[in-house]
Amino acid sequence: MSNSNPFGALNGLRMIELGQLIAGPYCGQLMADHGVEVIKVEAPDKPDPMREWGQGVPLWWTVVARNKKCITLNLREKQGQNLLKDLVKQTDFLLENFRAGTMEKWGLGYEELKKINPKLIMIRVSGYGQTGPYSNRAGYGSIGEAMGGMRNLAGDPASPPSRVGLSIGDSLAATYACLGALMALRHRDQTGEGQVVDSAIYEAVLANMESVIPEYAIAGHTRERTGSILPKIAPSNAYPTLDGDILIGANQDSVYGRLCMAMGRPELATDPRFINHVARGEHQEELDGIIADWTRGQNPEVILDLMDVHGVPAGKIYKAKDMLEDPHFKARKAIVELNHEKHGKIPMQNVAPKLSATPGEVRWPGPLRLGQHNAEIYGELLGKSCEDLTTLKENGII
Repeated sequence: MSNSNPFGALNGLRMIELGQLIAGPYCGQLMADHGVEVIKVEAPDKPDPMREWGQGVPLWWTVVARNKKCITLNLREKQGQNLLKDLVKQTDFLLENFRAGTMEKWGLGYEELKKINPKLIMIRVSGYGQTGPYSNRAGYGSIGEAMGGMRNLAGDPASPPSRVGLSIGDSLAATYACLGALMALRHRDQTGEGQVVDSAIYEAVLANMESVIPEYAIAGHTRERTGSILPKIAPSNAYPTLDGDILIGANQDSVYGRLCMAMGRPELATDPRFINHVARGEHQEELDGIIADWTRGQNPEVILDLMDVHGVPAGKIYKAKDMLEDPHFKARKAIVELNHEKHGKIPMQNVAPKLSATPGEVRWPGPLRLGQHNAEIYGELLGKSCEDLTTLKENGII
């Protein structure tokens, strides 16, 4: 099972990506970024809605489908299911994010597919997982964020629960799915056996909830929304300047002392109200007010230079424009520019993390045309003729 990708730690592996939107496809993006040959499957009459998503011009597809080869296949028809099985014989991973039970309904559950390929690793991303009383429910990332506890903590306490402005629940589930796939790959390398990776959105969110559960169970404390601060962690907040807010994080004792020197207020370091972590937590609002009074009348660049000189973590709150102009982003090539046949040059986030010996790479943006790689995959991989492809298309299979 190999491909010709000349890069990446996962070079030589192949994945079939089923499903749509974010939670599954983002896992496929991560794998493709590091060398997996990802074959994305879309229904012939129902493209992935991500092709039309985005604010302003629909450009999200160019990111989430980058490095992927796109084919069409009707999985509701027996002939389409058989074609998928032919592909499964020559693949390492099968990724899907349908509602639990859908693959089994089509005769494509893991028990069936592992008969064809015992080494297959099946990655299943869903709202609630493959088991349990909620498993058959429709699940979106937003609901997983709510159930997993994140929404209750996001936003200002005076407002209803907020979202972070990104599909963080979907992305977390996809990231854990990718992590699980690599664990399963390690197991397969040792035993020759594949397995199922079951990544539920609500559980991926739950996994990031720090000590929320034991705090309630043991101490009876329920965390609530706190806006721009973490209670008892001070100073760490957004502070006003003459041109927007900046973030300063100086809650560690030694760093706080350096902040006081930078402000020209060394006496604040030994003030009993702020002398250590506990004291600063008790007087958090008062301390934030003192710092805000200092930052309010200054340009952010002046403050950031002072923070740098004194070794205090600080930074602007970036928007896309800032990211594109920042010299550090440029030096590390955190943003890459790609050619697109419709939009010309497209900048987007580069591959993360960076590997020294086997770095990933963004080779192309999401393919523009539906079924763009049908001839390559069905012709070269499965040996179908041009006449075969014509017939399959006429019959609504591809």
